[in-house]
Amino acid sequence: MKEWIRAISRLGACKDAMEWAESYDSLPEAWAACERGDWMLWLLGRLSGEPGSEGRRKLVLTTCQCARLALPYVVEGEERPRKTIEVTEAWAKNEGGITLEDIQNASYAAHAAGGAAKGAAAHAAHAAGHAANAAEGAAYAAYAAGYAAGGAAHAAGYAAYNSVLKECADIVRAHHDAPRN
Repeated sequence: MKEWIRAISRLGACKDAMEWAESYDSLPEAWAACERGDWMLWLLGRLSGEPGSEGRRKLVLTTCQCARLALPYVVEGEERPRKTIEVTEAWAKNEGGITLEDIQNASYAAHAAGGAAKGAAAHAAHAAGHAANAAEGAAYAAYAAGYAAGGAAHAAGYAAYNSVLKECADIVRAHHDAPRN
């Protein structure tokens, strides 16, 4: 097994990601080819520092951009998911004195919106909540992208799911270089 693959395995990469990675000689090569934004965000989340740290802010902004892909599927008039993303972005930019407690409260509101909705709208609301949680927990960065993709998938089918994951991957690459082996 290649050393870079052993390293992501030690971080807890899923079986599907490990099998996919085997065909690449290096992490930068795999990073450039990856069409799974959720996998990329997961890896960055594992490497971005402690919850609430400065190192996590850039990742949180990237995650919020991915979660915004789900907003078209939110029920008209439901503002909690968008507001949650905005509060989380303000925290990541050090604007407005936003605290992790403010983000947590916004996340609860977005999850509540998801609980009240069905299908794609629920996934979109949960995407916003998970984007907010990216500030606190590494794993939530990946969940945000997954839920954003899930919201699109429920609205337009499996092809949309893959398309949104690819769009998330492009967003991640636009803001983050491949982690070092």
